[in-house]
Amino acid sequence: MALIAARFLVPADFFAINSPVEAFEALGMKVSELPALEAEVQENLIRRPGGAVSLAAGMAHIFSQIPFMNHLMAYWYHFSIMFEAVFILSAADAGARVGRFFPREMLGKVWPKMGDVEWKPGIIVTSVIFTGAWGYLVYTGNIRNIWPLFGISNQLLASVTLLIGATVHLRMNRRKYALLAGVPGIFMTIIIFWAGIWLILYQYTPNGHYLLAFLSALAMGMMTVVIWGTLRRWKVLMSARTIVHDQFGEEFKMFVPE
Repeated sequence: MALIAARFLVPADFFAINSPVEAFEALGMKVSELPALEAEVQENLIRRPGGAVSLAAGMAHIFSQIPFMNHLMAYWYHFSIMFEAVFILSAADAGARVGRFFPREMLGKVWPKMGDVEWKPGIIVTSVIFTGAWGYLVYTGNIRNIWPLFGISNQLLASVTLLIGATVHLRMNRRKYALLAGVPGIFMTIIIFWAGIWLILYQYTPNGHYLLAFLSALAMGMMTVVIWGTLRRWKVLMSARTIVHDQFGEEFKMFVPE
């Protein structure tokens, strides 16, 4: 969606939104439609990096092409910003739930009661641990330091989802559908690892952000374990020849009852 929205912006306008002043001046470009776009959406768009503003501006540009919608640019822009905020909050919620799972599982090995997903004191304790860790990072740094780490965690979560989706399709003997999730999952994983390594080498470590460097490396390390397990499962499923059926008649190479 972000790539499609960016395609509707003039390249110079896109870079003017997402680049610092010095970086944009070094490109030698001049803004084209951005002043008119700012007037239509009634917001300052220059030097608003992060992708949210350019995505909203691109989406508003697309929606304004619908018949009788060309006078609603400001509405569509702010609607898109709200849409992104809901997405970020839902991603943060999903990330918190996944993050809470890890301390609960580890503590459950020592105290079995902590492993009970219905035990409310355990839910509260692990929630405090995970959200407290994020709060500590924000308190000791600032959002500019935390945002790239959140981005890596969020995109790794998306990669895991795609890889697991491909595994499910393979298990259900749907190879062509597995490609729809597996190919973008692998592509995203490579890009995220590249970005993570770049952040560690050229942003976190040179600026003394060793905790963020460690956490980024830890996230990528855990992702490596997931990828290795996923590839092993793909190899087993690809070589399996026996087909079974569930109670609904669906085909499975490996049926796992609920």
